[in-house]
Amino acid sequence: MDTAAVAKPSLSRKPSPSFRLRNGSLNALRLRRVFDLFDRNGDGEITLDEMASALDALGLGADRAGLEATVGGYIPAGAAGLRFADFESLHRALGDALFGPIEEEQPGKGGSDEDEEGDMKEAFRVFDEDGDGFISAAELQAVLKKLGLPEARSLATVQEMICNVDRDRDGRVDFGEFKCMMQGITVWGA
Repeated sequence: MDTAAVAKPSLSRKPSPSFRLRNGSLNALRLRRVFDLFDRNGDGEITLDEMASALDALGLGADRAGLEATVGGYIPAGAAGLRFADFESLHRALGDALFGPIEEEQPGKGGSDEDEEGDMKEAFRVFDEDGDGFISAAELQAVLKKLGLPEARSLATVQEMICNVDRDRDGRVDFGEFKCMMQGITVWGA
């Protein structure tokens, strides 16, 4: 793939620092979830139409020509869309273009616990919309709705999701419960 032919993204505002987490396993998990969200038909590829629909649903208004110019170079010849490895390459290239390359971890100098803790807090804040230190069923439902997930349609389903990780049974997820849940997730295929 010729990355020189791929258009650099143009962003009207400063990109979020959460675009790329410092912790590789959290980044892979998040990237896999995004890939699965964009791959609406579950065929293992994200077509330009699926990507445009997902970006529109997130309120990001995808320009088809710009999207094709940016993403097209990452779609292998003969493929209908991006496979996960292609999506990872696109994400890495966009991250490098926006933030500079990631420093490779040196053996014996893995990511610090402070970095991982910071990444976890950043991920938690996405769901804790009112900033009270807890994720309520309503907050989780709002985020799921923004992502276009079918689980958002039923508050009972969302409350069940909360109950699955709510160890102190207060009906909310605090940071400790969120952290335990995130550390127990296994990413298949990532």
